[in-house]
Amino acid sequence: MQHTDLDKNRWFKFTLIEQMANIGSEIERAIKWRDKQNIEYADLANVRALELFDLSLADKRHKTGLKEISRARELWLDFYLGSNQYKQTANQWRKYFSGFNWAARVGV
Repeated sequence: MQHTDLDKNRWFKFTLIEQMANIGSEIERAIKWRDKQNIEYADLANVRALELFDLSLADKRHKTGLKEISRARELWLDFYLGSNQYKQTANQWRKYFSGFNWAARVGV
């Protein structure tokens, strides 16, 4: 586990918006490091993003949001590790998570 300082109880206190904003931060790091050709750091950020996706999927409060979380995880893996069959771009990922980051900052 990359997030050694994060325990489930603390993660489960975050709202879904806050969780997605944190996932987006790791995805942004993975994209940034991959763009800089630092695959080691990019892969570490990817692992952290996947850990956070999995914690969110395990959060029992998100019964109605599970489909979006799991679909985002699936699409991220296709973009980052797969064949990118859905023709996603780094900018699309930034745009998707920017809404969560904005909402988390303003406390929506």
